[in-house]
Amino acid sequence: MARQMSKPFIMGIAGGSGSGKTFFLKCFLKHFKAEEVCLVSQDDYYKPVADHMTPEENRLYNFDLPHTIDNDLFLHDINKLIEGKSFTKKEYTFGNPNAKPKMLEIKPAPIIIVEGLFIMHFREIADLLDLKIFVDAEEDVALKRRLHRDLVERGYSSDDVMYKWINHVVPAYKDYLLPFKTECHKVVINNTEVPDDIIAVTEEISKELRELLDSRANN
Repeated sequence: MARQMSKPFIMGIAGGSGSGKTFFLKCFLKHFKAEEVCLVSQDDYYKPVADHMTPEENRLYNFDLPHTIDNDLFLHDINKLIEGKSFTKKEYTFGNPNAKPKMLEIKPAPIIIVEGLFIMHFREIADLLDLKIFVDAEEDVALKRRLHRDLVERGYSSDDVMYKWINHVVPAYKDYLLPFKTECHKVVINNTEVPDDIIAVTEEISKELRELLDSRANN
């Protein structure tokens, strides 16, 4: 993290479902103004197949595989930000009929955050990352969080959530994320509902990045 910011500083945040990536991001973003940081989420690059599925088809379809992501567009949009160009992207709502997708305007910023399950697996994206963060949690903790999210926010049944967890989520974590844990610069363990550890890590990282931004502004 010691280099000068001749181009945007790109931070990758990876973590399994229920690990606490969203909370980590919320804590981190509080340290910066809106124009200083932008976020590109892998979730918004799912290929739009869920909109036309029946509930049973949705249950059986494995969204936790790399080919479900439009990786070419994902990489293309990240490179646009690096070049200083904005773009618009339709929010992905996971086929939830009660959710109205927004049109997201993503603007370039000195700090680019790339977030998602497969960002280390997609090697062209991984090679762009200046800082790689792995957010992790024990399986029972992550499952509890996943159940709450999918039942409340996405309208799935508990049977559907458990089916996907056992058959899709856990195998994908082991195959496409866990192998890259050792190459990450920081590993954040998030097993409790007490957020002090994550807040402390975001404060440490944001302080270092703030010093880089201030140094750039003064040059």
